[in-house]
Amino acid sequence: MSGSGGTQGRRLTWWGFLGLVLVYLAIIQGGGRLIGGEVDPSEGYDTAGNVVRAGLIPIALSAVFAVLVATWLRWWPEIVHEPLRTARWVAAIPIVLLAVAVIGTSWGNLLDQDAGLVAVVVVMVCLVGFTEELMFRGIGVVEFRRMGLTEARVALYSSVVFGAVHLSNALGTGASAIAQAAAVSLTGYFLYLTRRWAGVIWVAMVVHSSQDFLILSGQIGEDAEPSPLSLLVLPAMIGLAILVWRRRGRIDPAPR
Repeated sequence: MSGSGGTQGRRLTWWGFLGLVLVYLAIIQGGGRLIGGEVDPSEGYDTAGNVVRAGLIPIALSAVFAVLVATWLRWWPEIVHEPLRTARWVAAIPIVLLAVAVIGTSWGNLLDQDAGLVAVVVVMVCLVGFTEELMFRGIGVVEFRRMGLTEARVALYSSVVFGAVHLSNALGTGASAIAQAAAVSLTGYFLYLTRRWAGVIWVAMVVHSSQDFLILSGQIGEDAEPSPLSLLVLPAMIGLAILVWRRRGRIDPAPR
């Protein structure tokens, strides 16, 4: 299937999109180091103040940037609404991801933390889900479709760019960021399919935020203790990957 070429709004080149991604990345990484430079990375989630300085403020700035870009391009209708729906079975992807998030979240650790810290983390993950989906499943998907690419390439390129952006985490975590980037690319593909199944980008934003909350719920506070059930995310991802691979020829709805 070929992507639908949009005609409304401004034009954006491939290199222009990559330039926007680099600016977005600079805001996240540079802003985090500039504003939260005094925060010890090993204690970044110990207090609400640390989360605000090292995470929430840079992410909020990146959200403003993404909204301004989408508004300048005048792409909001294409960003929000998805014309290429999927077969019904694709609903398994968001359902499984949301279920794993509910089951695997470290609720015990969260209950031991200050309410202000938990509230700040909730706001932060909601902003991350909104901003990253807007940039990659929104602006990115629309850009690749406007280039006239097949939908398979739209899915691939938007997911790979999404994963590559997370390689910047190598600045703090080293070579393990490569494995993280690969996992993020796979998650990006699941979120792309979620967008297409739902018909709007908002559902993908919610699913995205739930996955980040699952991860961070076991990392906040002193002596944080992740729930053993958080490990369910790995077999869930593998299972979904197998499901999608086996049904790859039946993602599009059957013609009527």
